[in-house]
Amino acid sequence: MRDSESEWSVLMRAAIGGDGRAYARLLTEITPVLRGIVRSRGRTLPPDRHEDIVQDVLLAIHEKRHTWRPDSPLKPWLYAVTRHKVVDAFRRRGASVHLPIEDFTEFLESEPGPDPLARRDTDRLLAGIDDRSAAIVRAVAIEGEETGAVGARLSMTEGAVRVALHRAMKKLARLGAGSGGDGPGRGRDE
Repeated sequence: MRDSESEWSVLMRAAIGGDGRAYARLLTEITPVLRGIVRSRGRTLPPDRHEDIVQDVLLAIHEKRHTWRPDSPLKPWLYAVTRHKVVDAFRRRGASVHLPIEDFTEFLESEPGPDPLARRDTDRLLAGIDDRSAAIVRAVAIEGEETGAVGARLSMTEGAVRVALHRAMKKLARLGAGSGGDGPGRGRDE
């Protein structure tokens, strides 16, 4: 029985060294094996694509032969190159389906709605600060009210509303980062 692995490795080493005859013999011997691998792995591809893939494999072997390590077996390297070329053929073939978007207009959402978790997260964070600060954040930062109008409603000056908003936002940032906020120097009046 012939040991194709060691024979092919010797031929590949000689081919890398510049022996054209050894290279031609190697390619002649491996081509039927590669063809079998392509047929086996690409059995769902059209048969006329098989020979194209074999040619791609032979070209890849030629272009990448310098990546084969002479101290390693040749067959696994050849099989890997072949396997990747078959996968490439499947990718090129693709499995895309083209459907007109007009058929789905009634199912498509026209504008994305608010994030359903954002409201819950906002409520949780606002529960971590005092009620007046939460009301200011809700009115100014969330609902977009003017600080003057919020101040009039809460019996505060506009400047006091801005300071309270700033402190509340800092507190919310700490809460959001998970550090709480009532440690030393981080009281409610900050």
